[in-house]
Amino acid sequence: MITIQVNASTKYDVLVGKGLFARAGELTKEVLSPCRALILTDDHVAPLYANALSASLTAAGFVPEVYVVPHGEGSKSLGTLGALLEHLAEHKYTRTDAMFALGGGVVGDLCGFCASVYLRGIPFVQIPTTLLACVDSSVGGKTAVNLDAGKNLAGAFYQPRLVICDPDTLSSLPPEIFADSCAEVIKYGVINDRALFSMLEDGISPASEQIIARCVQNKRDVVEKDEFDTGMRQLLNLGHTVAHAIEKCSNFQISHGSAVAIGTVTIMRAAVAQGLCPTADLDELLSLTKQLGLPVSCDFGADELAKAALSDKKRAGGSITLVVPYAIGDSRLCKIPAADVGTWFAKGLA
Repeated sequence: MITIQVNASTKYDVLVGKGLFARAGELTKEVLSPCRALILTDDHVAPLYANALSASLTAAGFVPEVYVVPHGEGSKSLGTLGALLEHLAEHKYTRTDAMFALGGGVVGDLCGFCASVYLRGIPFVQIPTTLLACVDSSVGGKTAVNLDAGKNLAGAFYQPRLVICDPDTLSSLPPEIFADSCAEVIKYGVINDRALFSMLEDGISPASEQIIARCVQNKRDVVEKDEFDTGMRQLLNLGHTVAHAIEKCSNFQISHGSAVAIGTVTIMRAAVAQGLCPTADLDELLSLTKQLGLPVSCDFGADELAKAALSDKKRAGGSITLVVPYAIGDSRLCKIPAADVGTWFAKGLA
């Protein structure tokens, strides 16, 4: 087991290791007293893991209940959040009780935001079952739901008490979902970890524990310096300005991971077009992205994407901050006028 301590406003450990899922109850008991536990999951994950997690928690003295939402981005909504909050209140959960996020990024974001606002904050634990959630969304305390105007526009910074990443759970993922998760792994390599990028060329599964741990360590290092996303944490948004626009334009029919992959390629292509990044690095990124089964282009135009991007939460007044790769392993923040977003996108689209 690899233990990574995150020293944020709430200190907690991220545990990475095969076989940890079965020990979720005893591991959680080390940081939370046994209590009522609402397990939030979706209708894809529940049949696979909900009973096993309930049994593990029960054995450790917790009193679990399973709450299932439909899978997919549609569950990151105010309606789903409201129903979940009403359920907690109706069943008289208290501030000494806890929530468990069992699933991917949608479940983790919804659970964390719900935990942050119910009774002004109750503990929650992240148990990610997708690679994307393991390496990214389960760590760092960003929680949110979507609004009609854009993605993640209602949310809070709220850290979990514990994160348990068991790579064995990834074996149940369909190939396309596993591939989708690889986009966030690639992202860490392009931001500041050339060695990680090189590791990915041999595939992710053979070294899943080490790769997950390295991504978490990268995110931990950034979060500890900028927990509330006012500076360098924005580097973790590499590809996401384009990605969120793609998701919105597709009515979320294009998945987050696929959108991030396209967004990362798009912004690097734009950097190459402006002489900021070597063409050879773009060629490497395109090769690895395709090798891992991810798309590198979309059918939306620059103007359409720019319009969607300007409602993104990363806009600040008349400007927007892009994360621009100058090389694989060297990405930098670049604040540009909002009016120039379309030009950047046009240079980056294939």
